[in-house]
Amino acid sequence: MAEVFVLAGGGSAGHVNPMLATAAELRRRRPDAELVLLGTAEGLEAELVPAAGFELTEIEKVPLPRRPSMDALRFPRRWRSATATARAAIEGAAAVVGFGGYVATPAYLAGRSAGVPIVVHEQNARPGLANRLGARWAAAVGITFDGTPLPKARLVGLPLRPAIADLVRDRATDAVARSVAGAQFCGLDPERTTVLVTGGSLGAARLNATIPLVATALVEAGAQVLHLTGKGKSAGVLELLGAAPAQVSAHYHVREYLTEMEQALACADLVISRAGAGMVSELAALGIPAVYVPLPIGNGEQRLNARPVVSAGGGLLVEDSELSSTWLREHLLPLAIDAGLRARMGAEAAGAGITDGAARLADLVLEAGGGPR
Repeated sequence: MAEVFVLAGGGSAGHVNPMLATAAELRRRRPDAELVLLGTAEGLEAELVPAAGFELTEIEKVPLPRRPSMDALRFPRRWRSATATARAAIEGAAAVVGFGGYVATPAYLAGRSAGVPIVVHEQNARPGLANRLGARWAAAVGITFDGTPLPKARLVGLPLRPAIADLVRDRATDAVARSVAGAQFCGLDPERTTVLVTGGSLGAARLNATIPLVATALVEAGAQVLHLTGKGKSAGVLELLGAAPAQVSAHYHVREYLTEMEQALACADLVISRAGAGMVSELAALGIPAVYVPLPIGNGEQRLNARPVVSAGGGLLVEDSELSSTWLREHLLPLAIDAGLRARMGAEAAGAGITDGAARLADLVLEAGGGPR
């Protein structure tokens, strides 16, 4: 009878991509094993899981109601449905692996009830509610950032999505050739220093409002900018660039989104971004120096995500409220100008990065499941 591994994660790319990377590593090691991927019909997993060649077992999305509402009235029925799906999925499983979010909680509870070993992976420096719960019963807990406060935590890093794992290998073989290919794909000049600006798919208002203010200075310093504004957010950036000389606009490239993000990272000499766990982990693994601007809302997890690589000298951190044209001229321009400074910072980033997170997490899963690694 084939081994069965259940992986539960969904809602955001931060949960889905590590799940897919781990599933791919388990499939490589255990080609005969059955992999069951739990996710919702509404989240990104509904698109990303089938695209990666896996079948999605749909489970109802059941947010914990925080106040009286229709959702609160529907909660008991939806919770019973989700837990029933999870119990059926883990029957006979060697291990259940959770990546946090709504999907993970029913899987953790079903695993505990059935006596199936639980493995938790936490992507952020500050763990979420589902993983804090799952870690209580887990056989193993893998964390992305050292110091994440969970019991039995072992540092494994972030399982890198295949496109980034491939880029890590390509850069180790011939970084120059891969950079040129990435620049050509993005319509950039391979000879100029490339500054990548990204706030993720939703964009970052502060980056969009501030980086164009130093467009002329960056271009005059020999750089070019690839600014990914977020979907529907390009108009404001283009308006700020409207008064710039033509030679500046020619080297300041504005796009809303880039599906093939690995192409931009292949040619990026310097990145300015938010500090989501995925971005911090990918930039460190690739050895790319960065300026991190943590999201100013939430529980402060982005600041904590960036702390290890910044402390190692692999990047700079600036609070959203402090990012200004003055700050950029004082801190960003020297990096854009000085290749040696960027090289040193990139080396420090690489030293803090982890490139084999999927392999490390798969080790934990196979150990918990009782089989050889």
